[in-house]
Amino acid sequence: MENINVPQHIGFIMDGNGRWAKKRAMPRNFGHSRGAEVFKKTINWCRELGVKCATFYAFSTENWKRPDDEIKGIMKLLRQYIKDIREFSDEDIRIIILGDISAFDEDIRAELLDITDTSKDNTGFIVGIALNYGGRAELALAAKKISERCVLGELSPDNITEQLVESCLYTSEMPPLDLVIRPSGEQRLSNFLIWQAAYAEFVFMDVLWPDFTKKDLENAIEEYAGRNRRFGGV
Repeated sequence: MENINVPQHIGFIMDGNGRWAKKRAMPRNFGHSRGAEVFKKTINWCRELGVKCATFYAFSTENWKRPDDEIKGIMKLLRQYIKDIREFSDEDIRIIILGDISAFDEDIRAELLDITDTSKDNTGFIVGIALNYGGRAELALAAKKISERCVLGELSPDNITEQLVESCLYTSEMPPLDLVIRPSGEQRLSNFLIWQAAYAEFVFMDVLWPDFTKKDLENAIEEYAGRNRRFGGV
């Protein structure tokens, strides 16, 4: 997009898959499958439009509360996601996983660790994937890391700064979050990047995630570009 201020880091809350399927009298997992296709397309759209980093809310800490058959379907789909992600890692894309992956099956954990390791030197684009992620859990983990250093005498509580906290977050090697896009008509963060979103712009859309298009992304970026980001100043 020419002559406009393109956000460097966009967070996507991929919402509405289940409702999309229900509207079509299909199982909820059918919507998750269609949403995964849009996930792949959105990465390419971001790259084409000049975005440098995109983080996707794929599975939250709260999503474990869903019915067992839906969870099984999501885990099956996650294995397909991983295959797709591996292809992206071959295109100079760095993959960063946000969240506690210890809850996943061993094969999923091994694949995710391998992808993050083999792509760590890629510089063309960054894709963050939030899996078993919660913003509050992320902050609690950062507090735990910092408190452990204090107990060991490596750090004084007086030395705790915002920069130190940020260095302990999953996003420490990502650009600052500029824009959060949430389709589906809901207007809340749902525990997504709550520290990082402190000064991000929000764009909420009535479109369900499986219907999200490149035009929707362009419209969100144009709306972002037209806003006056003062970061607390005048």
